[in-house]
Amino acid sequence: MEKFISFDEIKKSLEKKETDCLQIVQYYLNNIQTKAHLNAFVEVYEQSALAQADLVDQKLAKGNAGKLAGMVIGIKDVLCYAGHEANASSKILKGFESQFTTTAIQRLLDEDAIIIGRLNCDEFGMGSSNENSAHGKVLNAADENRVPGGSSGGSAVAVQANLCTVSLGTDTGGSVRQPAAFTGVIGMKPTYSRVSRWGLIAYASSFDCIGIFSQTVKDNALVMEIMAGHDEYDSTSSRKSVVPYSELLHFGKKAKVAYLKETLESPALQPEIKANTLAVLEKLKAEGHTVEEVDFPLLDYILPTYYILTTAESSSNLSRFDGVKYGYRTPNAHNLESMYKLTRSEGFGEEVKRRIMIGTFVLSASYHDAYFTKAQQVRRLIKDFTENLLNDFDYIIMPTTPTTAFKFGEHSGDPVAMYLEDLYTVQASVSGVPAISLPNGKDAQGMPIGLQVICNSFKEADLYAFSNYLTELTS
Repeated sequence: MEKFISFDEIKKSLEKKETDCLQIVQYYLNNIQTKAHLNAFVEVYEQSALAQADLVDQKLAKGNAGKLAGMVIGIKDVLCYAGHEANASSKILKGFESQFTTTAIQRLLDEDAIIIGRLNCDEFGMGSSNENSAHGKVLNAADENRVPGGSSGGSAVAVQANLCTVSLGTDTGGSVRQPAAFTGVIGMKPTYSRVSRWGLIAYASSFDCIGIFSQTVKDNALVMEIMAGHDEYDSTSSRKSVVPYSELLHFGKKAKVAYLKETLESPALQPEIKANTLAVLEKLKAEGHTVEEVDFPLLDYILPTYYILTTAESSSNLSRFDGVKYGYRTPNAHNLESMYKLTRSEGFGEEVKRRIMIGTFVLSASYHDAYFTKAQQVRRLIKDFTENLLNDFDYIIMPTTPTTAFKFGEHSGDPVAMYLEDLYTVQASVSGVPAISLPNGKDAQGMPIGLQVICNSFKEADLYAFSNYLTELTS
C-alpha cells in the first residue's frame, strides 16, 4: 500500500474502493512493527483497532460513516481510554486501567476514528526530550542519536515515521510544539479551555491542553473542530461556539505580523533557525504583509514564572499517587508511613521528584507569597502584554525552539539547560493563547527546524488559515 500523507488521500482511496479500513490499519500495524525500535508506542491496540476498522468498513458500505472514517490515531500515554492502560509513562501507575474515556477521544471515536495505540512520553508530561519515561527513550526518526523532543515525543515520532495518520499529545509549556519542531511535523496547542481536559492525567491543570500532531494543516484543523467545545464534565471548558476550521483554510487578506526582537537576538538561538525565521518574515514582507519588530521586555521572566507555577500545581496534582488505591505499591514497606514514602520514592522518576519538591517548596508557608503569589502576578502581566500585542497585530511569529534536536544525554546532567528548550513555547502557555509549530526547513545536519505562530484566544480558525498559507508560501 502507498504511503498516505493526508487524510484526504485516505478518503479518496476509500471512495474509489482501492482500499478499506482494515487494510489501512494493517498497513500502520506493519509500519509500527517495522519501526518498533523507535519506541514510539507503549502499547499497540491491534485487536481493538482491527475490530473498530471492521465496524467502520460496515458503516462505509451503508453510507452512514462519520467524518473521520479511515483516520488512524495514536494517543499520548496521559489520556484515558476505557478498558486500556494509562500510566503516564510512570512506574507509579503501572497496571492502571482506565475506567472511562477522555472526552476528546470519545468525540473522535463518535466520528469513527480508529485508535491504534498509546504513545510514549516523558513521565507525567515532565520533560523536553522524552528521556524521562519509564518505558525508555523515543528515537527521532530523522537521526536516531537525537531526541524527538518532549514531553509528547512518541506522539511526534508516530506521525513523523508514518505510524498513524494523526496523533494526540498534550501541551503544558510546549510539549506538542517543541517535539513537532524537532521531528518536522505540525503541532497545535489550542486556546486553554478550547478542548476539554476530562480524562487527561493532570500535570499542571491551569496550563494543560490536549494538542494535535499531523502532516497537514487541514488534518489538524479537522481533528480540532471535532474535539473542541464545551464539556459538562470539565467546568473549565469554554462554551464558545466551534466553527468548522477545516473548511475555513483560505487566507485572502494582508496580515499584520509581529516578531519579538528579544527572541531573535537571544544568544541561545541557533544561527540556522534565526536565518530561516528571518527568511519567512522577508517572504511575508514581499507578499505585502505588514511585518514589524516589537520589544517584549518580560521574556526573561516567562520561564521562571512557568516553572514556579507548574511545579506548584504538579506537587498538588501528583499527591494523589500514593500506592493506596491503584498503581504501584512498594513491597518493602513495614508500616503506613514507610508505604507512602517508599511507594513515591520508588514509583516516581528523578525529574518528577525534582518538580514535586520544587513545587512543595514554593507552596510552603514561608515562601508562598515570595514565589507562588508573585509568579501569579507576573503571569497576569505576561498574559496582558501578549493579548494587548495581539490586539494590535494578527499574529506573532518566532522560532519554536532555540536549537534543533540535540543528542541523547546532552542536557541530562543540567536541568536548567533542559528547561531552556522551552524558552520560546512557554509564552503562549502562560498566556493561554493558541500556538502552532510548522516545519521551516532543516539545519546543516538535516534536522528539522520549527516556526511558531501565535494568535489571540479562540482565533484558531484564523491561525489555521494563516498556517495553511505559510506552508504554501515556504514549500
